[in-house]
Amino acid sequence: MSDEILINVTPTECRVAAVESGLVQELYLERRDVISYVGNIYMGRVERVLPGMQAAFIHIGLARTAFLHIADLLPRNVDELTEEGVEGEAATETKPMPAISDLLNQGQVLPVQVMKDPLGSKGARLTTQLSIPSRYLVLLPTSTHIGVSVRIEDEGERERLKQMIETLIGPEPAMGFIVRTNAEGVAEDALKSDLEYLLKRWERVVQDQKSATETQCVYEDLSLPYRSLRDLMHARIDKVRIDDASTYEGAIRFAKEFFSDWVDRIEHYTAARPLFDLYGVESEIERALSRTTPLKSGGHLTIDQTEAMTTVDVNTGGYVGIKNPEETIFKTNLEAAQAIARQLRLRNLGGIIIVDFIDMTNEEHKRQVLRVLTHALERDPARTSVSDISPLGLVEMTRKRTTQSLEQRLCEPCRVCGGTGRVKTVETVCSEVFREVVRATRQFETGQLQVMASPGVIDCILDEHDATVAELTDKLGTAIRFQPHSDYASDQFDVVLL
Repeated sequence: MSDEILINVTPTECRVAAVESGLVQELYLERRDVISYVGNIYMGRVERVLPGMQAAFIHIGLARTAFLHIADLLPRNVDELTEEGVEGEAATETKPMPAISDLLNQGQVLPVQVMKDPLGSKGARLTTQLSIPSRYLVLLPTSTHIGVSVRIEDEGERERLKQMIETLIGPEPAMGFIVRTNAEGVAEDALKSDLEYLLKRWERVVQDQKSATETQCVYEDLSLPYRSLRDLMHARIDKVRIDDASTYEGAIRFAKEFFSDWVDRIEHYTAARPLFDLYGVESEIERALSRTTPLKSGGHLTIDQTEAMTTVDVNTGGYVGIKNPEETIFKTNLEAAQAIARQLRLRNLGGIIIVDFIDMTNEEHKRQVLRVLTHALERDPARTSVSDISPLGLVEMTRKRTTQSLEQRLCEPCRVCGGTGRVKTVETVCSEVFREVVRATRQFETGQLQVMASPGVIDCILDEHDATVAELTDKLGTAIRFQPHSDYASDQFDVVLL
């Protein structure tokens, strides 16, 4: 089956789904009232320098000050960069770094680029190693190195692309470039066109910097539909389906400028059935918001996100196999390895990820499961790093995180349980009510109390604990009235003096 890009546009949001072999692999979301700042360049003002952390807080006009670490302030080797530019992790060089206080001063204004959007209580993550992407290239204005994406594995093709770009920019380049994965197999004319676009775009940024005020944005990345075409369009994409006329027309104009040979692959979807319903994207989104992901064999994955990490637990479930337990476990883990790679992309899970595979005793089985997981992650556009299976059957891995996960974008903590996923039982709340009644009579002189709680709690007290109520009334010398309220959560109650 072919690969496709589906673009769904509504008055409140734009969603893009990347479909590979009939399965949704990635989902991108952009809402009109929730803006992503990744890729934007600002004239940032240094608010505070923290020598002990080798970092600084930079004001770029957002609600929270952004964070700049010295590793993102110093020049990098081009081989440490991704297609999008600076990776943003700690520098790998062993040579000592200078003190950040020697490089930055409070009140200083400098151009900075957003690498990671604000997440939770954290501000945006910044870098001074600017980068501007196009279809086939990434411009590095603060570097003079030339690099080729590591995803292009053929050494002959890597050398061909590098020689072409070196020919185009001359022997003494003023700026550096990264050749993106999309450039594999393209002709020199395509690279030249991209190069000219990037140089003109950077010239405009330089002019805007000269007249910009503090915290002003001098470069803003493309909106989601066009950014998706730029970053996701490749030779394997058979169709791009867009269900909005205005976005479709804009996409055609954009495609004619950047990849005119593929304009005929973009079509306006006008059928009555919603685009995402037709391809099962809506149901995939609902499943991606669940803790459990079923496997075809009958097993399942349990995925939990926490502040520190994401855990993935593999279970055989109803799968009993046809041979022996070891073979059953092996087949479940193999299937889970592929499913995990897809779920990480679909849910956009990042940071530290711990995978708890079912324990295997066969060392060759362990190697094969790890090989399948690593291979499945190769098509993930986000950088991943996978460790060996530990003696406890755990695989530690990391996945680059630049934006919120799908769950964080679409959901909020439950107002009843506060995001814990647990609520107290009715019996527990009844016991708390009785303790509060005793506490109230000891603190205050009163002849009557009123207990207000959810109908379920009041029913349990009157039906199951009527003897306890009578005993308390007699012992405390206080009349107790019970009033159910449907707007009370199951674990909420009030004891009121009358």
